[in-house]
Amino acid sequence: RVIGMFEDSIEKLVALAALMPIVAAIAGNSGNQTVALIVRALAFEEINKSNAKGLLRKELAIAVVNGILWGSVAGAFAWLLYGSIALGLVMLGAMLLNLIVGAGVGMLVPLFLQKMGRDPAIGSSVLLTFSTDSMGFLIFLGLATVFLV
Repeated sequence: RVIGMFEDSIEKLVALAALMPIVAAIAGNSGNQTVALIVRALAFEEINKSNAKGLLRKELAIAVVNGILWGSVAGAFAWLLYGSIALGLVMLGAMLLNLIVGAGVGMLVPLFLQKMGRDPAIGSSVLLTFSTDSMGFLIFLGLATVFLV
């Protein structure tokens, strides 16, 4: 459904179809690392109310650094491949924002599942993948529609 909302944009700039899976995949991979760390920390009872907010800030800060670093790399490749610096900047912005989504979901979903009495290891990756895929497409195609099309 998200991709369908941007059919006109993809028709006008076909490069979007080639680049959008990269945004979703990188954030999904990064978010899965966060899920693994949080589930492990929950299993060893290393997370409590006093340190959860600090851990969230730390994960989000790491996501910002990764977003700027890997978004710049992906943006540079997009620029080199398609000859559009604006497309490269959209790629950078989309990766930065979606990595933040991945870190937030990767931390908050396991905590929420545990609080609800569910096993955080079972449902976290499914919810993370749904979030980073749908939000990655929405962010990337939305930015591209606003700034490129």
